[in-house]
Amino acid sequence: MTRTKRRPFHVELIKPSHYDDDGYVIQWVKAWIPSNSLASLYGLTLEAAEQDALGENLEIHVRAYDETNTPIPVKRIIKRMCGTDGDGLVCMVGVQSNQFPRAMDMAREMRAAGLQVAIGGFHVSGCLAMLPRLPADLQEALDLGITLFAGELEGRFTDLLCAARDRAMQPLYNYMDNLPSMQNQRMPYLPAKVARRYAPMPGTFDAGRGCPFLCSFCTIINVQGRKSRYRSPDDIEQLLRANLAHGIRHYFITDDNFARNRNWEPIFDRIAAVRAELGVKFNFTIQVDTLCHQLPGFVDKAREAGVSRVFIGLENINQKNLQSANKKQNNIANYRDMLIAWQRKRVTTYCGYILGFPADTPESIAADIETIKRELPLDILELFCLTPLPGSADHKALVEQGVELDPDMNIYDLEHVCTAHPKMTKEQWLRAYREAWDKYYSMAHLETLMRRAAAFNRNPKRVMEIALEFYGCFRFERVHPLQGGFVRRKIRRQRRPGYPIEHPLIFHPRRFLEITSTYSQLLVYAWRVWRLYKRIRKETRDDAGLEYVDEAIRVTEPAVASGDEALANRQTRAERSGQAIVEI
Repeated sequence: MTRTKRRPFHVELIKPSHYDDDGYVIQWVKAWIPSNSLASLYGLTLEAAEQDALGENLEIHVRAYDETNTPIPVKRIIKRMCGTDGDGLVCMVGVQSNQFPRAMDMAREMRAAGLQVAIGGFHVSGCLAMLPRLPADLQEALDLGITLFAGELEGRFTDLLCAARDRAMQPLYNYMDNLPSMQNQRMPYLPAKVARRYAPMPGTFDAGRGCPFLCSFCTIINVQGRKSRYRSPDDIEQLLRANLAHGIRHYFITDDNFARNRNWEPIFDRIAAVRAELGVKFNFTIQVDTLCHQLPGFVDKAREAGVSRVFIGLENINQKNLQSANKKQNNIANYRDMLIAWQRKRVTTYCGYILGFPADTPESIAADIETIKRELPLDILELFCLTPLPGSADHKALVEQGVELDPDMNIYDLEHVCTAHPKMTKEQWLRAYREAWDKYYSMAHLETLMRRAAAFNRNPKRVMEIALEFYGCFRFERVHPLQGGFVRRKIRRQRRPGYPIEHPLIFHPRRFLEITSTYSQLLVYAWRVWRLYKRIRKETRDDAGLEYVDEAIRVTEPAVASGDEALANRQTRAERSGQAIVEI
């Protein structure tokens, strides 16, 4: 019996980007950081399609777009969905506060054509979780007939699709008080053609959600909750094996704090076992707190599982600032020991650092950066402006106090100033922020970072790559590296409403000069860093560079006692050369 051809039901998943200071969408030929929200929704859509969730007469057709690396074909989406009488749903996925204006600009055009549009993510969820009433931008969305979704879609996405099928979606879904379990849920997944638009081609998944701490600037605890919810090792293994068929070996585990996932040890053990069985070097980036090294076996097992990069919320080195942000778990006395624990395992450390706490001044910020350079053996310093993000306790408090906040959500991207500071003007704050980048990534400090890498038997080339990717993106593309990628793309007609669409004879010559200037400066900088790397690498091969020691890596117990061969060998060489150093 021949099966009747089913009508298509289009599910268009869009992760929006946001606008730069000139009104152009921030977009790259290849982006760096994948969207786990997009991968999660794609996986849930596939699950609904496999289960024929919309009935025998409809067939789900799903497409995924990350605007950081893909121009969104809005007109094509409208034409495709209107060609099937509007059967389908456009989902704006994982929308952060700074991305909400861009999401709304696309949604307005789609709603004008009669398409069903839903917006979810941290901005909607954070506002619903923390504010007593809807802010104006969310109310505008409702007035336009856009559906708002607060909370997580596991276990609920099929119901949303069925409501869209029946043209009966509610204006607002609020599940903030009913967060789902993560056990036996569909794993995040992106098809290879989407994953290839990132560099390197990554996989992404959340092994758990939630964080037990109370940092006042954080939205995670109010959106994903403070109770740990986690996936099983079986779930993780299934994902690794399935993605390997598509050549995916590099993963970003998006847990805000993997060290507080109570399932961390069996997950690490399972990954290590799969690596050994398949002979595949899976590679992971994780996020942890500054106390992670005190968990017995955590650092060792992370390395055995293939963790090569860790992001650490260092946040600040001023204890008063940490206390004001309710980040009581951070103790600066632990920073150095924690960083050395990762360095000994040859793991690259990314540390987030926030500028603009109440006690900060331009002078104190400059002094703190010099202290970090001198005393903390971290690799990448990612600098941010303290931002009262909707969904955070900081934002709620300022709203309740009637403090003036910038109404433009587009600049709530952690690199702009959104509110007043008690000790700095906006201009002083931004200048201190930019100068902090320049100070940390100076050529002199890059040499120090390369020598430290060599001292821990690591290739200094990684430091060179860090400088080019992170500082290069900030300095020459004028975009924060967390929004970065390879080769910036600007599309003439994709400009924020209110900005003029330039004539082609003006736009294209100007863009050509802009590209020429940006990449010629970047090439000069790359050449200088390359020469520095070659010199340090030569010294390392001659063993002279391995004798390096400074205040940041000078520690207090014998290296031999730790079982760390690289440190022990370095101590022996240093003692032979007459240097008096004591190592772990």
